[in-house]
Amino acid sequence: MARMALNKTEFAKELGISRASLYYQPKRAGIDEEVKKQIESVMGDHPDYGHKRIAIDLKLNKKRILRVMKKFKIKPYRRKAKPPFKPKDNSKPATKYLNLIEDLEIDRPGLVWVTDFTYIKFHGQFIYLATVIDLFTREVVGINISRYHNRFLVMGAVLNALENNLPPKYIHSDQGSEYDSEDYTNLIEGLNIQISMSRKGSPWENGYQESFFGRFKTGAGDLNRFDTTGELVEYIYKMLHYYNYERIHSALKMPPVKYRQNYLQKSAHSMSKELGT
Repeated sequence: MARMALNKTEFAKELGISRASLYYQPKRAGIDEEVKKQIESVMGDHPDYGHKRIAIDLKLNKKRILRVMKKFKIKPYRRKAKPPFKPKDNSKPATKYLNLIEDLEIDRPGLVWVTDFTYIKFHGQFIYLATVIDLFTREVVGINISRYHNRFLVMGAVLNALENNLPPKYIHSDQGSEYDSEDYTNLIEGLNIQISMSRKGSPWENGYQESFFGRFKTGAGDLNRFDTTGELVEYIYKMLHYYNYERIHSALKMPPVKYRQNYLQKSAHSMSKELGT
């Protein structure tokens, strides 16, 4: 005898599931496709972003972003960069300047600047880039580009930083001859800035700058694609503007300039409350 057809309620009961389950259509695949499109959109503007920065940008859970990136084999753009190079002078005696920021609590902008320079090989010649970074905000506040690595290269970066900023309390560098030169130290001390230097043979004590140059070179790729020095210099300035204003810094969870602006707004608000205004 033929078995009577079951209605949906009876069929669900026989299977031991809820009636609603019979209407369920998996949605994850569609959601993952949408998240994939959003990830690709972010990476169109920020090709080197990993899953953590993408999650911050999209305001989504980083585990979900990582899962979707693995699922669709989406990887950030990475170029292998050579480590920053500076000529070594092993015969030079240790400087008299100590590392003053090693155990310092850095709790505001303008307290500590760190400075360094790196080389860029361009069509068979070297171009040198010196930068000054505010250690609290990670913002590049000073830039100088030159064909020569000397005291004028590093002094130019500091002078550029001072165009739009008050002198910091400390400025930290390695023990390169450029930073230990009489012209440089006279400039810094004349501004009532305390000079701090890494111990000899201890590049990690200025790791903030070393790390920045590593990321910069990785993101920049092969700069020999430019035909002229002018095109190269323009691109470097655009890259540094992008780093300051658009690229999310993993430690700050936002770009450096936005972090500084948020800090100043909070400080102004706190001060107005204390004054009762």
